[in-house]
Amino acid sequence: MVEYQQKDHYSINDLLDIVRLLRSEGGCPWDREQTHQSIRSDLIEETCEVIEAIDLEDAELLREELGDVLLQVVFHCRIEEEQSSFKFDDVCDEVCKKLIIRHPHVFGDVTADTTDQVLKNWDAIKMETKGQERYTDTLTSVAKSLPALMRAQKVGKRAMRAGMDFRCAEDAVACIGGEKAELDAAIASGNKADIEEEMGDLLFSCVNAARHLGIDAELALKSATEKFIKRFSVTEDLVSEEKLDMKNLPIEELDIYWDKAKSIISKMEEQKND
Repeated sequence: MVEYQQKDHYSINDLLDIVRLLRSEGGCPWDREQTHQSIRSDLIEETCEVIEAIDLEDAELLREELGDVLLQVVFHCRIEEEQSSFKFDDVCDEVCKKLIIRHPHVFGDVTADTTDQVLKNWDAIKMETKGQERYTDTLTSVAKSLPALMRAQKVGKRAMRAGMDFRCAEDAVACIGGEKAELDAAIASGNKADIEEEMGDLLFSCVNAARHLGIDAELALKSATEKFIKRFSVTEDLVSEEKLDMKNLPIEELDIYWDKAKSIISKMEEQKND
């Protein structure tokens, strides 16, 4: 047991001290054993839970989940501090300097009266400070660990800033048809590698269309998935009411129940909006 004075209210310095104690010789065996790699998935999970709290518009839950993300940041910093690499204060120092440098219209004498001007300055400063000499550098710097749809949309947006983009949303949407035709041809050939490549191109074109239409492709697919689950649940309820098992029914019959489910949900949503 380590000596620690408990309080009614804690600050960031207390969190830093608690994590230090947890990883000390007299602390927790599990915490001492952790590495960046072993808790990598925890950071992803905690971040997703923050997003869930935001989607639920739950302030209390958001406060809790942001704390969990902050713990991850402090924990990773502590690992590096033990290796005499950097510490939490260094992380704070770097991000503060970054914010000041990238906001010359606030902390300097640069004029930027609109959001577009701010973003243009931000991109230019980012390229300079990161040593990005080519537009391609801005594309390759997009994290490969991002969800595929999110990464694709971000890459497309950065290509747009270099002038490589569709002229309008209609052109972006029309491209989907061309990619679909290429996928059909690949399917007809039976070549799995070609099918995978063309499927990827089709998905990428859908992301580009979403970007031009002002839609977040990741959120759009998330909503579509939730809608599918809801319809699936109602469909299963309808089938179960007749003492049947979904997996024993032909798809043609399931489609009938599916259409009924869509109608039921649509009426429920209409009543909710009235």
